[in-house]
Amino acid sequence: MPIRFDHKPGLVVYLTAGDAGKQARDLSAREGLVATREIALAAIDAGADVIELGVPFSDPLADGPIIQRAMERALAYRSGPIRLKDVLGLAREIRAARSAAGLVIFSYLNPILRYGLAKFADDAAAAGADGVLATDLIVEEAGEYLTEMSRVGLAPIFLAAPTSPDARLEAIAAHSKGFVYAISRTGITGTQQSLTADAAALVARIRRWTGLPVAVGFGISNAEHVARLAEFADAAVIGSAIVALVECATPQTAPDAVARFIKGLRLPHAALAR
Repeated sequence: MPIRFDHKPGLVVYLTAGDAGKQARDLSAREGLVATREIALAAIDAGADVIELGVPFSDPLADGPIIQRAMERALAYRSGPIRLKDVLGLAREIRAARSAAGLVIFSYLNPILRYGLAKFADDAAAAGADGVLATDLIVEEAGEYLTEMSRVGLAPIFLAAPTSPDARLEAIAAHSKGFVYAISRTGITGTQQSLTADAAALVARIRRWTGLPVAVGFGISNAEHVARLAEFADAAVIGSAIVALVECATPQTAPDAVARFIKGLRLPHAALAR
């Protein structure tokens, strides 16, 4: 189904698949996946429009320390690490439970290539995913990937940075489906105190070439950020702030903690709307 945002602004919630927070060392990989499933369902029920399921990877260069630690936990289960096939199984379970939610597989390219690009496309589509974000794949080198995504009806999502030249932004706009992911600043993921002017300028540049929704991520961590983003973007991507909540919680308390956080993200915007 097409990715859509039913709220203004939309909310895209990132979760590292299989991360069970501070109790992870005492659990099995399967229990970690169940923990993520319950958090994802709570996030959807609290108002998340799209869930990004992060595939654990040993060298997550674009991610800051919060998500890096989550990936380390998801790879360190005594019963075995969380692998791409496990994430696709988790996607299938989430899709079965919440048929209307947007669902994106968020991965570095290496796990996809090891799995097999065509097989990955088939299995991701069969699991009910709507799109894929391969974080370290640039649009200029994505020919075969785009062919496979188109073949199975998956939406390819690309990262657009403030430093991206116009030619690259035009190519990203031409080949993206679902939404365009605009990075609010250069560097790695992680919470920040304020938004930079780069975010609004980048969104304006992207809109020159596409009518797709534009979601802004990297550092979006509180309700004030979301309210400001609503002035110029279609959605906010919340990653490290959510993962930090999971890190400090237990599998039993994390779903409620994440749900409360998500519900609170829209409050200043609602006040401004009145």
